[in-house]
Order: sequence, then structure tokens, then C-alpha cells
Amino acid sequence: MGHDILLARHGNHISAMRVDRGSGRVVAYLDDGSTDSAPNVISPGLRMPHGLRGIPREDWRLLAVATGCCAGFAGVMFAAATALAGATEPGLSMMLAAYSAN
Repeated sequence: MGHDILLARHGNHISAMRVDRGSGRVVAYLDDGSTDSAPNVISPGLRMPHGLRGIPREDWRLLAVATGCCAGFAGVMFAAATALAGATEPGLSMMLAAYSAN
């Protein structure tokens, strides 16, 4: 966040930037030798979830639905590839087996 603020303030006059993790700020060194800094957080009072217990129930539902959809789609694609390999000539199934080994 601090990088964007400093780029908006000074543009091409920044010669270098560094992140000061101790103070939570980004420091920019300008062409004229001066420095400027900006906070590297969106809001100092913003509470972010810590660990898995901090994720809200609605987000867990969304993640579960997305995971289920991806797993279902992968299963359908695997079944389609297996059916395609079994329905065609033996050379195609040998090619698919050899390709997956690489």
C-alpha cells in the first residue's frame, strides 16, 4: 500500500524504496536526496483474521463450494478421458499412458 501512495506523490522522482517492517512503513529515497515515507497498511485499526479460526462461516461455505466444484469438474474430466481412451483404438490409450508418465 505504501508503494502506491509514494508513487502517486512523487512519480518518477523516486530513486529507491525500502520497507521498514519495524515501523510498518515504506521509505522512498528521492532524486534530490530527500526521503518520504508512507504507511504500509490500509487502515491501522483493520482487524485481519489470524489463522483458520478467524475466517468467517460465510467464507468457509464459499471455499467449500468452490473446492467441491473444482473436484467435481476434475472427476468429470478424468472420467471423460478414461472413456475416450477405452472407446478408441489401443494406440491412443498407450499414448495417454505414456504422456502422463512424463
